[in-house]
Amino acid sequence: MQDDGPLEVDVERSSGAPADPVAAARQICLNQLEHSPRTRAELATVLRRKGVSDDAAEQVLSRFAEVGMIDDALFAQMWVTSRHRGKGLSGRALSQELRRKGVADDQVAEAVATLEPEQELATARALVERRLRITEGLPTEARVRRLAGMLARKGYSAGVAFRVVKEALAAEGETAELAFDALTALDDAPVPDPLP
Repeated sequence: MQDDGPLEVDVERSSGAPADPVAAARQICLNQLEHSPRTRAELATVLRRKGVSDDAAEQVLSRFAEVGMIDDALFAQMWVTSRHRGKGLSGRALSQELRRKGVADDQVAEAVATLEPEQELATARALVERRLRITEGLPTEARVRRLAGMLARKGYSAGVAFRVVKEALAAEGETAELAFDALTALDDAPVPDPLP
């Protein structure tokens, strides 16, 4: 399939008269928002890809923001709540996702600040608890590596990951000190403080 560049907006209506670029941009945005909430930057990208002029795009996006059809701050808050609860992502991972979606840094910071450190820690513990059984029978080093790696992929810091994994293994009666020493020697990362 040959790529002929950006898709052109349908410039003619059924009557043959030129279509209003603002009406075309409005319809594109409505179609996008019908599927799921979008950020202003995401909609701007779609409009650009569809060949909508910058003036028409700005006019429609400004109007949609004015009437509350697009609200990046609300989008960010809903994204943080949903992705933290559903996927167990940390604030750091959520910040990266929101920035990729074009949400402004201050709105990202405000949305992520709603996650309490205790809440993130509880989520990390729940994630490890769910995966703990899968690692039964493996050497301690492998269990630590897999569980801490899973948390790292979800954006948790090494300190939080090792602390939570160490707690979970200790609750099973398994000592993970040697595993932590081996991993930190490889990574040159400090060993988290011993748990109380």
